[in-house]
Amino acid sequence: MLKKLISGGQTGADRAALDVAIKFNIDHGGWIPKGRRTEDGPLNEKYRLTETETEDYRERTRQNIIDAHATVIISRGDLTGGSKFTQTFAKVVGRSNCYIDLLQSEEFEAAMILKSFILENQIRILNVAGPRQSSLPGIYADVKTILEVALYLLFLDTRKDKVTRAYIPSDPIREDFPENLKSSIDLLYRDLPLKTRNFIAKSEQTDIPMLYFTFLDYIRHRVGFDVENNMLLKNCATLIEDTACSIEDAVMVILKQFKHELEKDHVLRVVH
Repeated sequence: MLKKLISGGQTGADRAALDVAIKFNIDHGGWIPKGRRTEDGPLNEKYRLTETETEDYRERTRQNIIDAHATVIISRGDLTGGSKFTQTFAKVVGRSNCYIDLLQSEEFEAAMILKSFILENQIRILNVAGPRQSSLPGIYADVKTILEVALYLLFLDTRKDKVTRAYIPSDPIREDFPENLKSSIDLLYRDLPLKTRNFIAKSEQTDIPMLYFTFLDYIRHRVGFDVENNMLLKNCATLIEDTACSIEDAVMVILKQFKHELEKDHVLRVVH
């Protein structure tokens, strides 16, 4: 149901939404002030946001609310500043909005609230808002976790159990764990049967969330992240230039590269 995440590109909550969208191959966008203005400088061009005609943050806030089917605001305590303006304007223009107060709900409960909000309002384009990182340190990590758990809960609602039973090896062979991305890909290629490799290769790019949640536990266990394979984690972090790369982020790096390699192999076999 959820097809796109948009935000204003600011540090903190906004940026977390964009990074989650990129990680899961979900379409992303939104409006940002002229000059791609944020508190830590012009926003990186990898984020596909459109500049407004002025540097006024409120202009981009209004446009993002109008362009989305609904807005979620994630913060702690009473809303102030831009977050309060977001809530007020959403009500004025009649757009559905949901405020998740992390002083009242821990992360998993917040994800459950967000999942219900998405389903009840049939949201396809979600605007994500909240404080900037400097005003509420830690909000980036909180919002990132909540969005990822909400996506997982949405996946559980729609997944086919036969996928897990059919494509996940039940008892993988243990061996020395890989220390880099290439050896991880080689290991998975040896481990996974042909039907599983074909399933991954033929999946659409928009199926990345389904593939991720299906294979997350298997890959995490198989490459040694369960026993702190720090060499591989550091290698994945270097590849995506993210010093805060988590184990879950690294699993996605491995899965995307594995799918890329399988797609090339699948095309060659079909042509042959």
